[in-house]
Amino acid sequence: MRWSVTGETAVRRAAARVAVTALGFTLLMGVAPAALAVPPPPPNPSDADINAGRAAVNGRAGEVGALTNQLAQAEARLTELQADVEVKMEEANKALVDLQTAQDAAAQAERDAEAARAQSEAAGRAITEAQARVDRFIAGSYRQGSTIGSMSAYIGADSPKDLLARAQLLDSVSGTQINALEGMRRAQAEKANADAAARRSLQIAQQRQAEAVAAKSTADTAQAEAVSAQQNQAGTAARLEAEKTTVERRLFEAQNHVRGLEGQRTRYEQWKAQKAAEEEEAARRAAAQAQASGGDSAPSRPSGRPANRPSAPAGASVEAVIARAMSQLGVVYAWGGGNQSGPTRGIRDGGVADAHGDYRKIGFDCSGLMIYAFAGVKGLPHYSGYQYNAGRKVPLSQMRRGDMLFWGRGGRIHHVALYLGNGQMVEAPHSGSRVKVSPVRYGGIMPYATRLIG
Repeated sequence: MRWSVTGETAVRRAAARVAVTALGFTLLMGVAPAALAVPPPPPNPSDADINAGRAAVNGRAGEVGALTNQLAQAEARLTELQADVEVKMEEANKALVDLQTAQDAAAQAERDAEAARAQSEAAGRAITEAQARVDRFIAGSYRQGSTIGSMSAYIGADSPKDLLARAQLLDSVSGTQINALEGMRRAQAEKANADAAARRSLQIAQQRQAEAVAAKSTADTAQAEAVSAQQNQAGTAARLEAEKTTVERRLFEAQNHVRGLEGQRTRYEQWKAQKAAEEEEAARRAAAQAQASGGDSAPSRPSGRPANRPSAPAGASVEAVIARAMSQLGVVYAWGGGNQSGPTRGIRDGGVADAHGDYRKIGFDCSGLMIYAFAGVKGLPHYSGYQYNAGRKVPLSQMRRGDMLFWGRGGRIHHVALYLGNGQMVEAPHSGSRVKVSPVRYGGIMPYATRLIG
């Protein structure tokens, strides 16, 4: 049966009378009417507020991106300076070795020269004594008019044969003395030459030592300059990191603000839909009551609008994973730390982690944070390389909230983070830092994300 305009108006008036009567009755009885079941409306932010919040997020993201680029450049320069420092330190070590070698050579040359001088002086004394003996022998022979020797040498001879033997002995002795004199003179010349050579060696060794000292001074100066430059650059990197962290925090706050406004708008729309549905249901019941009271017997028109009640949020497991990871913001980084129950004490690595005292801290490393985040979904090994292969690979162009992102070099994975959407991720970055939200870094990122849910 068709509804006429007059009939529909009559039904609405009847429904209104019934509703007023029912309201008065329920008020008298002290019972709240069904039409008042809808709660008061939640806040409804304006489009201008939401757009302003989104603009602030975009501005903060731009600041973070710019600072990230500056920080990357500073860190690259810091790496170059670190390599320069290491080279200068090795040059200083080489200069020290050369200096020690030169000092040893100079000391040995000094000992050789001293020994040569002592030997030359001893040879000179021996030659002087031999010369004196020869001179006395020649003088005695001259006074006796014989080259054989002094006549006193022949006194006491018992026979001509003994006299001849003594003459031969004196002749041999004088010849031996002359030969010894010539040998000593040759030895003196050789020792003098050796002494001169030793002195030259000493001069060369001393020159090398002076050169080594100068080289070490130059290397020390270069090393000090490199260290100073590295420290200055490290200060710049630290300042940029602090600024970046501040802007990232402001970005996170702006994102939360926008999400809060959008959430308020969503809840308001849901409230409107619920209120409209309940009002329509009340009108339908009023019309039915009016019909039962003798009004138009036509059936009420079915509502053309759905109840539009909010459904259960999609991706509840993904949100649970993200909520677990985000609950650890600010927890310190500890290499080797973290399990399914939460942060744990770090372990020694013999290097960077030890320098930051990670083994004394309770916290997470990058893969430990993923273990904790996905504890209710899947048990993960404490190694980012294995985590990369723990789920389904999806291209980065298709990555979505809840996927794991990885970074590597030379085919080896060295970092993992959890993607939050909108170009953001939560991570435990490195020793000396804390769990935080960061913009996705695309330098060195692996071409695929790993998806464990969906």
